[in-house]
This record gives sequence, C-alpha cells and structure tokens, in this order.
Amino acid sequence: MDYTSPNTQFAFDVNKSPLVQKDNRNFINILSINQLNTLDNVSLLDIFLSTGNVIEPHYHQNAAELVYCISGAATVSLLNPFTKQILNFPITPGQVANVPQGWWHYEIATIDNTHLLAIFNASTPEVILGSDILKLTPSNVMAYTYCMDENQWKKAIAPVKSSTFIGPPKDCNKANETISYQFPHYTNHYNSQIYPPQAYFHPNFPNP
Repeated sequence: MDYTSPNTQFAFDVNKSPLVQKDNRNFINILSINQLNTLDNVSLLDIFLSTGNVIEPHYHQNAAELVYCISGAATVSLLNPFTKQILNFPITPGQVANVPQGWWHYEIATIDNTHLLAIFNASTPEVILGSDILKLTPSNVMAYTYCMDENQWKKAIAPVKSSTFIGPPKDCNKANETISYQFPHYTNHYNSQIYPPQAYFHPNFPNP
C-alpha cells in the first residue's frame, strides 16, 4: 500500500455501503477493502434486524467471524463440525459470539431493533449461503445421493430464493411458528445451549 498516494482512503461511511436490504428494519451494510483501501485483514458487516429475522445459514471459507451485539438481542448458532452439535449463544449488548473460519452458522434476532457488528479477519469476507447450496446443487444429484424423490425435492425447495441473506420471506406465514419453536429453549442468556444438528455458494459478497 502506497500511503503517499492521493487515492489512499482512511475513512468511510458504512451507511453508504449497502450489501442487502429486506426492508427498512432488516438490512446489512458492508465495509471491506473494496470500500476502504487501507484495510489490512479486517472487514465488517453492520447488521440490523427485527424480531424473528434470520441471517440465513452460511459459512465463511476465508475468515473467522466475531459477532458483537450493539443493541437488541440475538442468538448466534453454529454447527461444531468436530462434535456434530449445534451450539446456541444468546447475546445482548456488550456480548460477543465467535464463529471459527469455515463453520456453518446463522443468527436470529430475538427482539426488535437488534443491531449486530460482524467482524472478520480478512480484508473481504467471502461467503457460501445455504440458499445457494440448495438452489445450485442439481436436484438429480441431491435426490440420488439421499435416496429421495427428485420431484418432491424440487417442490420442497421451489420457494427458496438464491442469495436470500435475510429470511424468512416477507410473505411467509410460518415465521411465527419458527419463532415459538426456536426461542423458548434459551433460558440462560450467556451460556451455550447444545442441541442435535438440524437440517436446515456464493464465492464473495457482492460489491456495492
């Protein structure tokens, strides 16, 4: 990096760098080396969520992720690939949850006006999204691999949109069922809760 160059950037307004927006209460802004060229192995996502909204299951192939709660409350869930267990970490302001590089994970807001900061040890976070895995893997491969009826598989994933990022869809009438199923398990707000794995690609985040 030539720090004498007139193109060197030392400050940036993350509010002007949208990654994805579901609505005016659920959206993500991004800061990477594409926005601020002096970044060195650090980047972040500025995440805003309302109750029951989910950062869809995904993993980051090039970075670990530290999720810091600024306001509101959320549960960070991750699949430990060594123990084959889902770990759930409810976090509130001032608390963090750490996701090792390459681990499958997702975040769910448990109250409105939740604000999270996701910090990565890479200049640009890369991501592989669950929705892209479902939509881009050929249906005949999935059906053959798991001994399924291909037409049933196609029907099951038909509502899924590639690169969802924030779910569920606005018109989903099952969102309340998901919330009532997921949240009552969390009684200790800062100790991990462990549950069996649940069934629940996108090489890079799109640049604004």
